[in-house]
Amino acid sequence: MELPNSAILAEAAQTVYKNMLPSPQIQWPLLSQRCGCQVWVKHENHNPTGAFKVRGGLVYLASLRSRVPAVTGVVTATRGNHGQSIAFAASRQGLQSVVVVPEGNNPEKNLAMQALGAELIIHGKDFDEAAPYTRVLAKERGLHRMPSFHLDLVAGVASYALEFFRAQPDLKRVYVPIGLGSGICGMICARNALGLSTEIVGVVSDRADCYAQSLAGGRCIETPTANTLADGMAVRVPNADALNIIADNVARIVTVTDEQVLSAISIYFSDTHNIAEGAGAAPLAALLKEKKLNRGAKVGVVLSGGNIDRALYMRALGDSVSK
Repeated sequence: MELPNSAILAEAAQTVYKNMLPSPQIQWPLLSQRCGCQVWVKHENHNPTGAFKVRGGLVYLASLRSRVPAVTGVVTATRGNHGQSIAFAASRQGLQSVVVVPEGNNPEKNLAMQALGAELIIHGKDFDEAAPYTRVLAKERGLHRMPSFHLDLVAGVASYALEFFRAQPDLKRVYVPIGLGSGICGMICARNALGLSTEIVGVVSDRADCYAQSLAGGRCIETPTANTLADGMAVRVPNADALNIIADNVARIVTVTDEQVLSAISIYFSDTHNIAEGAGAAPLAALLKEKKLNRGAKVGVVLSGGNIDRALYMRALGDSVSK
């Protein structure tokens, strides 16, 4: 698969900036002190929908509008951040948005998607059961079925990585969470387009490690469950295109536990007073897991989103107090 080149990434970034500002990258002294290295945080939790996904949605739907002027609406599956992205972008294109979420999905993400104008439908026990149902809805309602991984999404998401690398081009390595793969593939595209040597490290939950297993096995490997509190990484079935891009361009994939993620959520609050959701905190958890490797280096972490529900956030902060 040919990755988006510099010209495509620049055009995608222009589309993004018509609707939002770049997000900041900040070095927090307390966090760097704790990690034993110079840590730069890319704050995608500061975006309009509270997560990085909004960038991809804006580019995908702008491209769809130009290619298919008669389109009236879209349907997609999500655990929340992708759905908020599509609802946000669809409202700007005058399109209907329908999002399918699994049972037990984050209730606050559900409310946020509805507030942005999406019709919410609950189907299946997890993301990988919700996703196929979008084909049924697309056929029944005459909607465009939107994938959760596509090169237009990657090109839009890559704008965050371009910002990060242009501000801090000498990062030794950067830790990026992996859900279905657009975030890390966007990082790969930007690094390659800029000709940098930064090492890219993927991060997954040990309870949803299909990409780690697939990278090790050299083929797509589906896991039986993805029961992690980091819902942005709760994927059982890897995307083959994303896996190919990842396999050719990352140094490795690190697995983190739910307990390590909860600790990282708490650390973000204590050291930076930022709210991080599970997937957003996972890169920091991985950095801390590899603390010895990173000693004295200049390292980046992607705080990909801050859309955590109240109960889980209270649990993370409570656990830190009790220890």
